[in-house]
Amino acid sequence: MNTRLNDTKLSPHFKLREFLLTDKYPQNIPTMQDVVNLTYGCLWLLEPARLIVGPIIINSGFRNEDVNRKVGGVRNSQHLIGQAADIRPKDPAQFQTLVDFFKKWEYTDQLLTASTWLHISWNPFSPPRHYVRIGYYR
Repeated sequence: MNTRLNDTKLSPHFKLREFLLTDKYPQNIPTMQDVVNLTYGCLWLLEPARLIVGPIIINSGFRNEDVNRKVGGVRNSQHLIGQAADIRPKDPAQFQTLVDFFKKWEYTDQLLTASTWLHISWNPFSPPRHYVRIGYYR
């Protein structure tokens, strides 16, 4: 992947490379709209959450169709359009605080949790659904 694009800052604390998995899947290249969608998520969800819990680790962000299929993502995943991320706080003790933040946050479209990570999604183009499922991933 183009190193310059990979180093693109989406917000003060997040870079595009964190969302792409290109070390394992070099063909996982987003469109400009995908990057815009990721930037929205960083600015309106991840940066505010980071103020509360400290650093956040991105496990997965954008996925093209091939990568989404390989990792077992659903066909209509918001990851496909840069509107979702699977994340965890750097400090595991902050996990519940992160979950509680997104449960109440007005821009949360979807929140699905596992025991140590969570899936968060956003939609810049329609009102958030505020769909929350705790313990969705077992």
